[in-house]
Amino acid sequence: MKNNYVIFLITAFVIFIIDQSIKSIFVGGFDWQSSCISLELHYNNGVAFSMLAFLGENLKWLQLVLIFVLIFFMIKDGYLKSYFIPAGILVGAALSNLSDRFVYSGVVDYVAWHCGFDFAVFNFADVMIDFAIGWFLIYEFWLKPKIEK
Repeated sequence: MKNNYVIFLITAFVIFIIDQSIKSIFVGGFDWQSSCISLELHYNNGVAFSMLAFLGENLKWLQLVLIFVLIFFMIKDGYLKSYFIPAGILVGAALSNLSDRFVYSGVVDYVAWHCGFDFAVFNFADVMIDFAIGWFLIYEFWLKPKIEK
């Protein structure tokens, strides 16, 4: 079990560092345009699709509390025992986006899809959050029932 916590922390740290490294490239001025996908700097003051942007500076404090509540329940309910890697991915990505709110007053986004329609601008951490949630769901609803049979 102790190794699971170590792997969780290492995973969270690696995801955090990768995401912040990519973001620093865009904050430093990198920009690339194409007809369908552009890599350009955007600051998102809300959460997904700019929801809750009206909370302003209070959003980062709400997210900080929610991340700590998430970690508390993952430890309390034993999720780190089975889900230490996706939990590390989720927490590392969430903390990276939260860090942006404290440093830049908004999340650094940079992948802009505009091929046929404009999609929300996103970043590596957003993709990792989706990946981790997908991992949780696949394990919980598809793999776990097969293992328990």
